[in-house]
Amino acid sequence: MAGNRTYFAAISLFRNRLLSRATKIRLYKTLIRKVVTYGAEIWTMTKKEEQALLIFERKIFRIYGPKYEDGEWEIRMNQELEELNKGENTVKWIKGQRISWLGHLERMEEDRMPKKIFTQELQGTKQRGRPRKGWREEVVRDLQLLGVRRWRELVIDRDKWRGIVRQARAHNGL
Repeated sequence: MAGNRTYFAAISLFRNRLLSRATKIRLYKTLIRKVVTYGAEIWTMTKKEEQALLIFERKIFRIYGPKYEDGEWEIRMNQELEELNKGENTVKWIKGQRISWLGHLERMEEDRMPKKIFTQELQGTKQRGRPRKGWREEVVRDLQLLGVRRWRELVIDRDKWRGIVRQARAHNGL
C-alpha cells in the first residue's frame, strides 16, 4: 500500500516530540490521506476494503499515545481515537468525494468523455453469478442513507450540493 510507504517515509515527523498532535494530524491529512485516497472518487469499496482503510488510519492515530488515568497508563481504545478525531475518517471522506464527483458528472456536458462513460450502458453477455455492485448504485445508496431525494435536481445548485457533501462526510451511518 502506497500510504504505508508514505507513512514510514514521514515516521520521523510523527515520532517527533517537538511537533504538536494538531500538526501531525494536519500532516496526515495533507500527505498520507492524499496518497491513500488517490482516485478514490471512482472506487467501489467492499466492507473488507473499508475495514482495511479504517485499521490503517487508526494505526496512524496512535500518535495520540496512551492516556494517564488513576496513576496508570492505558492504551486508547478505537472509539476514543474516533472521538478525538471528531468522527472523521477516511471512508467518510471517500464517500463524500464520490458524491462530489457524482455532482460534477451530472453537471458535465454530454460530449465529454467521463459523462459518456457514466451514462453509457454496457452491451454483451454477463458473467455467471451475482454481479458486483456498480459505482452508481453505491453512490445512490449513500445518498439514500443521507435522506437525499431527487438528487438529480439538487445537483444543479452547487451550494446545496456542497452542503450534501459536507453532510456525507459527517454522517455516522455511511
